[in-house]
Order: sequence, then structure tokens, then C-alpha cells
Amino acid sequence: MKNVVIIYWSGTGNTENMATGVMEGVKSEGANVKLISVQEAKVDDVLKADAVALGCPSMGSEQLEESEMEPFIESISDAIEGKDTALFGSYGWGNGEWMTDWQERMESYGARVIEDGLIVNNEPDEEGIEKCKDLGKLLAKV
Repeated sequence: MKNVVIIYWSGTGNTENMATGVMEGVKSEGANVKLISVQEAKVDDVLKADAVALGCPSMGSEQLEESEMEPFIESISDAIEGKDTALFGSYGWGNGEWMTDWQERMESYGARVIEDGLIVNNEPDEEGIEKCKDLGKLLAKV
């Protein structure tokens, strides 16, 4: 059975809602899943997982959250190599450049990003949550 870890940072709850949707999709495929906020995540969580989902909203001028998510992403640069990886997050402005940059960065670390990062404008609606579930299903199956 596949082990999936979902690690996220959320300021308003939007990305947390997305993470829950991804988790529901993973569970629906029968995989083991661990959902944790980045504040509690450790490099070992990534090392022990077969697949990883990372969630963070766009911050400031389209960048990752700087005090917790950014240092964590840097800390897993070696651990993520070869892992099936999904990226997701919410945004309130801009055009999604932070997700494109993040995806390129993860690929440069050797992560196997399974599809383009999923972005949802502000709070995810029913359609956005369904996309999160679909991403979780895909991550559980690859």
C-alpha cells in the first residue's frame, strides 16, 4: 500500500481546505495518508513517504511563505529526489507565477512532479475541492 504525506502551510484556511481535499482523494484510492502542517513536519516524513503533496498559498509578490514553508522546502531538497510529488495552493492576486517557480524548483531537486501545480483563487469552491480530490487520487495511483 502506498504511503502519502501531505504537508501544507495555511494562513487563512484556504490551503488547509485544499489539503483536506487532497487527503480525501488519496484515501479514496486506499492509500495510507498523513496530513500535517509544515510547522510539525520533518524531513523524515518525506523520506518515509512513497509520494508527497506540498501545499502553500502565494504570498507577497508571488512567493512561498517565508518563515516556515520556505525553510522546510529547502530542508527537503535531497529527500524529495525521485518522489512522486504534487503541489497545490491558493492565491488572491497575480497569475500563478509562484506555482510555476515552485514546480521548477522541485523538479531541479529531482522530484517527479506528477502534473502542473493546482492553484485555486481564494477559498476553494466545490469545483476546486473536486480538483483537489482528483489530485489526491492521481498521487495515490502513480
